[in-house]
Amino acid sequence: MKVLILAEQCNPEWPSLPIVGYKAAVEISKLIDVVVVTHIRNKENIDKYGLGNAEVIFIDNEYIARPIYKLANFIRGDEGAWTTAMAFNYPSYLAFEWEVLKELGVRIKSGEFDVVHRLTPMSPTLPSMIASKIDVPFVLGPLNGGLKWPKEFESERHSEREWLAPIRKIYKVLPYSRSTLKRTAAILAGFQHTIDDMPETMANKIINFPEVGIDPSLFNASENKCEQGKKTILFASRLVPYKLPDVVLDAFINSNVLQQHELLIVGDGPLRGEMESKVKAYKLENVVQFLGWKTQKEVSEYMQKSHIFAYPTIRELGAGALVEAMACKMACVVVDYGASASLIDEHRGVKLALQDKQGITNQLTRQLELLVNNPERIYELSERAYEHVMKYYSWAEKAKKTVDVYKWVLGQAEKPRFWN
Repeated sequence: MKVLILAEQCNPEWPSLPIVGYKAAVEISKLIDVVVVTHIRNKENIDKYGLGNAEVIFIDNEYIARPIYKLANFIRGDEGAWTTAMAFNYPSYLAFEWEVLKELGVRIKSGEFDVVHRLTPMSPTLPSMIASKIDVPFVLGPLNGGLKWPKEFESERHSEREWLAPIRKIYKVLPYSRSTLKRTAAILAGFQHTIDDMPETMANKIINFPEVGIDPSLFNASENKCEQGKKTILFASRLVPYKLPDVVLDAFINSNVLQQHELLIVGDGPLRGEMESKVKAYKLENVVQFLGWKTQKEVSEYMQKSHIFAYPTIRELGAGALVEAMACKMACVVVDYGASASLIDEHRGVKLALQDKQGITNQLTRQLELLVNNPERIYELSERAYEHVMKYYSWAEKAKKTVDVYKWVLGQAEKPRFWN
């Protein structure tokens, strides 16, 4: 079997989707014959680390990507406005696929590839031109999107400059949108919110397949965390409104119980200055530490030393940090909404009801107080979380399931299930 993987975003040193695309492609290349096509911007880091056993082809569409990127940043700023960013990415991505066809069209038509798989980008709002121009099975995803902003957080939506979110579904009438779904043999959908965003007529093509994964050599924990004494609570993500890092801080401000323990905040963003001022105002400098941006290795080290992962984000599409925390045997506290809710159940974490900001703050305060006073409960939750992600979410295991998808679209196997 030989597969052509389209991974426009694929970079071993860039967080979020680029590293997801890279890790997935590397592990797939260890199992089958793979050609990976990616953007020229990734060349320096891929040349440094390699890309498993894959042949790698770099595509240069900077003639359109660079000016559009500059225009998008001018309009949306440095943070937020994700829906706007996706809208601007549309012409750039079409240009990427056009260059792929120019570079590889002859090889595709010759029958060299059994399957073409668009691995990244993962947004359902970016259709594929190639899907309608090839005669081999086309696999799309994992896709992730379609999660609505909670009505309780309209002010956060405006803070994130998500002005286009209410009209997001306009992507369904873009050129190539319908043909992409029609010609796709398998649609990998990350979570239920993405499945719900798909037309019902696509149900037989959809496989629930989360895009997040873990590298067990990096994110792991050999010791249990059942000891008595001072506990470390960790928040690790961008300090932006919808992640609610200020809610985690407010839980400590409101609780004398929690102030006997420690809060570590890994990450940076526009809320940091305001949060640091609060810490000074309430004289919590000996309780709360702001650690800024850290490498993946550094994040894993903090997770391995911490006991509780406080992650109350209210619009989490993928929750990569959450599965990493679970792999490091942390008791995780999340809001019952989006990807976080799909990854956690009552046996491997704590869910907070989706309420307004004050309601979530009150719940988080109470649940953290219960956990710091119950090390046995921390142990139970963290052990089951660890077992779950190690069984299903390692990149190697996910690569095996991806190959199962290829076999299915080629008629060589039954339709796979992610949680078999």
